[in-house]
Amino acid sequence: MLARVDSEIEGLIMRELHRQQNTLMLIPSENYASPAVLEAQSCVFNNKYAEGYIANRYYQGCRWVDEVEKICIERAKKLFGAEHINVQTHSGTGANIACYQALLQPKDKILSLDLRQGGHLSHGKEGSLPFNFYTIVNYGLSRKTELFDLEEVRRVAKKENPRLIIVGTSSYPRKIEFGPWREIADEVGAYLMADMAHTIGLIAGKVYPDPVPYADVVTATTQKTLRGPRGAFIMCRKEIADRIDRAVFPGTQGGPFIHIIAAKAVCFKEAMDSSFKNYAHQIITNSRFLADGLMEEGFKLVTGGTDTHLILVDLSSKKITGRQAALLLEEAGIVVNKNCIPFDPLPPSITSGIRLGTPALTTRGMRESEMKLIAHWIGQILNNPQKGRIRSKIKLQVEDLCHSFPIYETYPAGYCYNS
Repeated sequence: MLARVDSEIEGLIMRELHRQQNTLMLIPSENYASPAVLEAQSCVFNNKYAEGYIANRYYQGCRWVDEVEKICIERAKKLFGAEHINVQTHSGTGANIACYQALLQPKDKILSLDLRQGGHLSHGKEGSLPFNFYTIVNYGLSRKTELFDLEEVRRVAKKENPRLIIVGTSSYPRKIEFGPWREIADEVGAYLMADMAHTIGLIAGKVYPDPVPYADVVTATTQKTLRGPRGAFIMCRKEIADRIDRAVFPGTQGGPFIHIIAAKAVCFKEAMDSSFKNYAHQIITNSRFLADGLMEEGFKLVTGGTDTHLILVDLSSKKITGRQAALLLEEAGIVVNKNCIPFDPLPPSITSGIRLGTPALTTRGMRESEMKLIAHWIGQILNNPQKGRIRSKIKLQVEDLCHSFPIYETYPAGYCYNS
């Protein structure tokens, strides 16, 4: 149908399909949704407006909408054990902003991780909505260990007296234990918010510490390690449930995307299967093998390794920037992103590091031996940046490897990868 109606867009979709199949996706925030998830998010619920909440909609015709949202919430509660869950949020940034609206007054103080040391734009980057509406103060990492220095966090919290403390990162390769953060928040009378956009799939798979017993509110996205549609959800204590819901609708959003909520329900069901725990465990194993392989190739890793899904490579000793490295690797079909390292002297548009992750490769079925091979390819490319023939040779090897691990046997819309 699409080919008949709009061949131009259909052609671009097929080109992207070809790109995804024939390259190695190592950006840690990307993954492959299952055919079932893709099918659900392209369903007829796309046609329905449903402003409001279950049994309290502003439109008629919401009988089946209510059932879908109810199932989605019930599955999420079973999976994560939270007292209250809102599944209507469209994105991680939107979820975070809704939490700020629910819990804070204008100019209230937010304590969050410095963006250049692994924080997120939505935690208060200059020029963002949170920066304009609230008072943003930052904590950082230890210059010596590149890890959280909880005594320094405590010192800053006591000095600044924030109303909200955010724990959560976009490029921190180590696990976070949430008990000490709860203690710091209690000491200064602050709410504790855990932004688990990256690690929520690892939490579902029981291979990462659980923030739900400690945080007042937890935000998460569904498209990363959880392998769901592009969307988000919020988990919170029942005492603030009404405030969170009102902050989502009508506070920061209008009608929810019911087709995406249906797809979220599917991904929650998939995450409850025992195979998902195996998948989450393999993500960590693959990440560690990839990290070890990179260190064998002479790369320095931030914190000296990883115990999560991601790796942050410090290229400052290689006389190559993160931007240059990402472009060179992409020529060979290896897709990563440039990323600041802690205390990076270069701007975010250039950076001294690259960020890699294993969720998507693990979804394809790759394991330890493939991680060692990929680390060796990365070493060959970045240790010989002037040798284009190396990149050309590795590109062909990458394509051969990708053909052994198809992202889908048949594309959900009916396109076959071999066509």
